[in-house]
Amino acid sequence: MAPRTDTSLPARVHPSPNHGERREGARIDMLVLHYTGMKDGEEAVRRLCDPRAEVSAHYLVHEDGSILQMVPEARRAWHAGESYFAGERDVNSSSIGIEVVNPGHEYGYRDFPDAQIASVCDLAKDICARHEIPPWRVLAHSDVAPARKRDPGELFPWNLLAAAGVGDHVDPEPVTGGRYLQEGDQGQPVEALQSMLALYGFEMDIDGWFSDPTRLAVEAFQRHHRQTCVDGIADMSTITTLHRLLSLRPSAE
Repeated sequence: MAPRTDTSLPARVHPSPNHGERREGARIDMLVLHYTGMKDGEEAVRRLCDPRAEVSAHYLVHEDGSILQMVPEARRAWHAGESYFAGERDVNSSSIGIEVVNPGHEYGYRDFPDAQIASVCDLAKDICARHEIPPWRVLAHSDVAPARKRDPGELFPWNLLAAAGVGDHVDPEPVTGGRYLQEGDQGQPVEALQSMLALYGFEMDIDGWFSDPTRLAVEAFQRHHRQTCVDGIADMSTITTLHRLLSLRPSAE
């Protein structure tokens, strides 16, 4: 009898040895999406199952939409690495990780096929329903590690996930120019921007200085929510979209 998966969706188990115990008392309340960033899916599967690589994910979704479960959901997969979100530094203990096969920025980043995104939507919806993961904690790898990661990147169709009931989304404010903040700026407007970025979940010193960490957080936000222009400059389009998104969150959170 074939091993059973945690999801009721069509999927098969392809076990990885790379996992451990979740931190005691940790609750699964985040879903983190990645791209594999390797030349093809087979190479990605080999790496995620290689004990020398010390990386893994709970699920991998191939370009044809087929789903592999590599780590049981009850276990701590090694997908987020050094990361942070909204006060949580052990993101691996509090999350489920999905790897989406795509060569990524280093190997010819390209659009994600429709069949693949349909499976990602179904899988993400199933995971979020079973673990009661709130929309604002459906995240990109770049959201939790903005200094290190760009995945799943600006081509990933977060709007389609939102249409399927997964994650938070607003139509981004059009890019029209006007006032902006950029690296090297300082003062109260920068402090206000940093406060909003911290409310979003980024690790952020609210010091009024638009330094490299602030730029990287702005870039990560743009990759997820204002994808037409990822430049690390906080223009009115970026700031308005961020404010709109924060206004969707329950006040208790």
